[in-house]
Amino acid sequence: MTSPLDLVRFVLVRTSHPGNIGSAARAIRTMGLHRLELVAPEAFPHAEATALAAGAGDVIEAATQHAALPAAIGDCRLVLGATARRRGVVLEELDPRAAAQRVLDAALGGHRVALLFGNERSGLDNDEIKHCHAGITIPADPTYSSLNLAQAVQVVAWELRMAWLERQADATPARGDARATAAEMEQFFAHLARTLDAIDFHKGRSPERILQRLRRVFLRAAPDARELRMLHGVLADATRMAGLARSAKGGGPGA
Repeated sequence: MTSPLDLVRFVLVRTSHPGNIGSAARAIRTMGLHRLELVAPEAFPHAEATALAAGAGDVIEAATQHAALPAAIGDCRLVLGATARRRGVVLEELDPRAAAQRVLDAALGGHRVALLFGNERSGLDNDEIKHCHAGITIPADPTYSSLNLAQAVQVVAWELRMAWLERQADATPARGDARATAAEMEQFFAHLARTLDAIDFHKGRSPERILQRLRRVFLRAAPDARELRMLHGVLADATRMAGLARSAKGGGPGA
C-alpha cells in the first residue's frame, strides 16, 4: 500500500440511479481514493455511470458488486454509515470531520475501513445500520437537508483527504534544509546584538530585555540554515547602511 487511504472503501448500497455511481466515483477519485464497492445496484454496469464518472473510469472498472452488504464489509474492522439523525436508534453520531479522523486512525493502524451510503430515496435501513460502529451525519441546513448521494460522498471524501494531508504535514519537515543548530542560532544572536548597537536601536531601553524578546521570536520561528544566512545578510546590510549614514553626517554615535 502506498497510502492508508488505499484501505478505505466507499460502499454504495442499493443505488437506484446509475449516474450517481459515476458521480460518486468521480467524487472519491478527485480526493485520491479509489475503492468503490456496490451492493445490489439497480443498474450497473451502465453507460450513464461511465459518462458521469468523467475520467474516473478506473474506479468504475474496478468497482466490485455484491448481492448483500456483509460480503462488501466482511474484512473491515471499522464500518461507518452516512445517515440522517435518527431518534430511537442507538448509534454514535460523528460529523464528517470527526469521522475522517477515526477512519484515518484505523487505516494508519493497517485496518480496512468501509464507509456506507444508502439508497437515494431511503438511505440506509436499520438492518444495514446495525453493521455500523458509528454514523456519519452531515450538519446540513435542517430546513433543507437533502443531499444528493454523490454530494454526500464528496463531503466525506474531502474531509478524509484533508485529514490525511494534515497528518502528512505534521509528520514531514516543512523545509528542505535542516533547522539551524543551537550554535548557529547563538552566532546569529551575537550578530543581532552587534547590529542593534550599530543602528542605535535601543535608545535608552534595556538591550538585554530587547534581545531576550527577540530571541524568543526567532527561536519560535525555528529558521533553517538557509533562512539564517539570509537574516545574517540583512543584519550586515543594516550595519553597513548605518555606517554610511554616520559618515554622511560627519560621524556620530558609535562612529
